[in-house]
Amino acid sequence: MSEQKEKTERRERPERKARAERNGRSERKERPQRKERPARSERRERAPRPVKLNVINEPKESYTGGKSSLCPGCGHDQISNVIISAAWENGIQPHRIAKMSGIGCSSKTPAYYLGQSHGFNTVHGRMPSVTTGAYAVNKDLLYIGVSGDGDSASIGIGQLIHAIRRNMDMVYIVENNGVYGLTKGQYSATADIGSKKKKGPINKTQPIDLCAMAINLGCTFVARSFSGSKKQLNAILKAAMSHKGFALIDVISPCVTFNNNDESMRSYGYVKDNEITLHMTDYIPHFNPIPEVEVPEGNYRDITLHDGSTIRLETISDTHDPSDAVAALTALHQAETQAKHVTGLLYFDNTKASLVEDLGLVDTPLIDIPDTDLRPSESMLETINEAFLA
Repeated sequence: MSEQKEKTERRERPERKARAERNGRSERKERPQRKERPARSERRERAPRPVKLNVINEPKESYTGGKSSLCPGCGHDQISNVIISAAWENGIQPHRIAKMSGIGCSSKTPAYYLGQSHGFNTVHGRMPSVTTGAYAVNKDLLYIGVSGDGDSASIGIGQLIHAIRRNMDMVYIVENNGVYGLTKGQYSATADIGSKKKKGPINKTQPIDLCAMAINLGCTFVARSFSGSKKQLNAILKAAMSHKGFALIDVISPCVTFNNNDESMRSYGYVKDNEITLHMTDYIPHFNPIPEVEVPEGNYRDITLHDGSTIRLETISDTHDPSDAVAALTALHQAETQAKHVTGLLYFDNTKASLVEDLGLVDTPLIDIPDTDLRPSESMLETINEAFLA
């Protein structure tokens, strides 16, 4: 049988070959030869991507800082990224910014952004007074203070209160997670009633609402946002940088290590499901003409800021008037009773004099005035003393 099979195969082989030739193809397909790769020196190099510059021709890299050492996924890192973007998009020269902070996870973050700016890491709860001193002698810098709920609502609340009262020109960001992240996650003074962290009992202590406190103290720019709402936070922060006076931004920033569980009212999941957004927020810089900006279809309100920039508030549901302090406090109270978080620009007032105006400081920053002009002569001191004794 095997011999007969062999003969049959030998007989069929030439027939298959002839059939393949008639069909225009060989019986065995030849593999295409592989093209030789050019030598490394002959390869065409990819053109580098063009570096995007802002309005003052600075790359975004000029506004970055060191590598973060915070826990992976920390909301504070998202806020740092927004600070970088906001300063770059506003076209602020990095050396014209002063970063101020106290103590805590939040107060470590200035090392992670604006590496070419000035910085001062103060003691616990004392950032407002140090900033006041720096501002008094060099009012032309943009002061960006970053603090936490412990640094601002506990040990530093007295200093924060007086900084708000004085209406000092600064942006004050509270990275608010409701716990002390550096000391094993104890509840802070802003922890919500009924909220529960990963370990320990439910919080039963009445929280301090920093936004409500700021409005009652006459703060001229009060907003609340969420570290997971990058677009909203970016617009609010850019507007705060253009504001004349004290701008408080309370940012809910979940602590992934101690307070990001389902039972927590400051976890990513809870805030996303229970956020009440007052309006869609947009920012139009002074160097971008308003007529060139697309107009929203629905109701909106434009607020002109100190430097000529505009913050545009597009109404979502009920109309919120940010110039009405009572309406802002009502929105905060209603959100608290519903165990929700209200976000957006809560209150704005551009009529109140700033600290530099109250102090009657000259246009030239004190740091730029020579000692000969700042130090009175001996005869002038005698004249001043005689005036007190008269």
